[in-house]
Amino acid sequence: MSAAPRPVAVATHSDPYAPRGLSLTLESAGAILLALIWVLPLAYAVWAAIHPAEYTTRFVLTAPLTLDNFTRAWAAAPFARYFLNTFILVTMILACQLVLGTLAAYALARQDFWGRDVAFALILAQLMIMPDALIVENYRTLSRLGLIDTIPAIALPYIASAFGIFLLRQTFKTVPKELDDAARVEGASPLQVLMKVYVPLAKPTYIAYGLVSVSYHWNNFLWPLLVTNSVESRPLTVGLQVFSSSDQGIDWAVICAATLMTSAPLLIGFLLFQRQFVQSFMRAGIK
Repeated sequence: MSAAPRPVAVATHSDPYAPRGLSLTLESAGAILLALIWVLPLAYAVWAAIHPAEYTTRFVLTAPLTLDNFTRAWAAAPFARYFLNTFILVTMILACQLVLGTLAAYALARQDFWGRDVAFALILAQLMIMPDALIVENYRTLSRLGLIDTIPAIALPYIASAFGIFLLRQTFKTVPKELDDAARVEGASPLQVLMKVYVPLAKPTYIAYGLVSVSYHWNNFLWPLLVTNSVESRPLTVGLQVFSSSDQGIDWAVICAATLMTSAPLLIGFLLFQRQFVQSFMRAGIK
């Protein structure tokens, strides 16, 4: 009898990179989809702003271009005053946050005092409290102080940032202790050590946090809406809402032009400093 033929083993080679390649493809597709969702409203605003009103909903490539919508928007509301108010507001908040955050972070990172861990735990707990939950109490406090309808009224609830203190503390703790000791041996005071050792080494963190703070308070709307009643104190977000209300009439071309004007500083700043923006976040450890 002849021996039964042995089954021939066929070698199969699986591609170990196939799942990873599929994952990267899905991630790329998701990123492109999110980018389109983000850019489409901006693209529509640009289209409506640079075309006559009759082409707001008609996408004709041969439609005439115009800058008249920007002229009409600028003349219809005191945007110059709104820009000034917003610039003063974000500058005031950022300056206070950097000063208070730097001092508090240095104390929490390098100074030994009773209750330090408790104080840091309370700061972390504040990160879990949404600012909107404190609106009523903040409004009541500022009303008693007589600060309603002023720029300081908008800024006061934000001059101390728990996130800024936490971020700077984590950065200061990465500074080698030997640099601190060397500066003290040279006779430097604690404040001199802070300003000459810690602050220069934390520059990427300051840039990253400054970008976050300015962009947030430039776009903040709810709190300024509640505490401002006049042109002298309204920021851009509230001014734009008043301008685009039904009392002014609904002209989407002019409204889109005004929207682009109010968001242009942030867009231009991001385009000009995109590389520094990303590098600062990576160095600061913001994920």
